[in-house]
Amino acid sequence: MTRFQTLNELAACAGQEVAVSDWTTITQPQIDRFAEATHDQQWIHVDVERARAGPFGAPIAHGFLTLSLLPLFFAAVSVVETSMAVNYGLNKVRFMSPVPVGSRLRGRLKLLKADPIDRQGVQLVWEVTVEIEGQPKPACVAEAVVRQFP
Repeated sequence: MTRFQTLNELAACAGQEVAVSDWTTITQPQIDRFAEATHDQQWIHVDVERARAGPFGAPIAHGFLTLSLLPLFFAAVSVVETSMAVNYGLNKVRFMSPVPVGSRLRGRLKLLKADPIDRQGVQLVWEVTVEIEGQPKPACVAEAVVRQFP
């Protein structure tokens, strides 16, 4: 984990890769729960037998499941003196490679911008590259905007 004492210390890293998260494994039960929660029951995600015979050779995670892991990846960065962080939005998201069940993913976090906002907060724009272990192309590249407050 990469630790910062203050938001200003983190903001000074704009333009740099700040952290790389630990690996996390995508499981079929996780995919099934996500499908149930989002009502996206497409067979490439939840029908294991049909998906094995399909274009990816196995069930694949939903793109939005991959995107929903951003908070897990952000946990690789800690600011000691912070009271709250809120998602403000996304500027750009691309799903570049399928994520077969059993894949291991990690987030590579680059801080693009850090701008002061009200209440002594900072608006952070992050480029998050979601890597698939052993694969040359990432699963996802997202530009996430987070507001953090002391």
